[in-house]
Amino acid sequence: MNRIFHARIAMGQYLFLILIGILAVYMLWYKSPFLAAIFMLWLVVIIEKLIHTTYTVTPDGKLVLSFGRFSRSKEILMKDITSVERASSMQVGRFAVMRYVLVKYGEGKCAVLLPVKEEEFIRLLEERRG
Repeated sequence: MNRIFHARIAMGQYLFLILIGILAVYMLWYKSPFLAAIFMLWLVVIIEKLIHTTYTVTPDGKLVLSFGRFSRSKEILMKDITSVERASSMQVGRFAVMRYVLVKYGEGKCAVLLPVKEEEFIRLLEERRG
């Protein structure tokens, strides 16, 4: 049975959404409908991508990374995964700007993932991998 993990939305992504929303309203306010339409379309694409990003672990040994309807899915074979670890960007003391799961696979390739249930995701990948 497929195990689906949804992506967590980071603070920077929320801030980016707010910025694009403000720019869209600003362009409408100052009578630039073409630019406002572009920012609104961009906003729709970003929101769709954030809502529909999932990481699926399949029983046939694949990790499927789906980044929404407007993007192609990426498949990683479990046998190609070399390591799965929790990592963080810039850390000050025990506080980090952003925590993520780093999946290394193939020849020097890696994927940065933000699953909602990090512990369960890492545990499942380790079980299926080994």
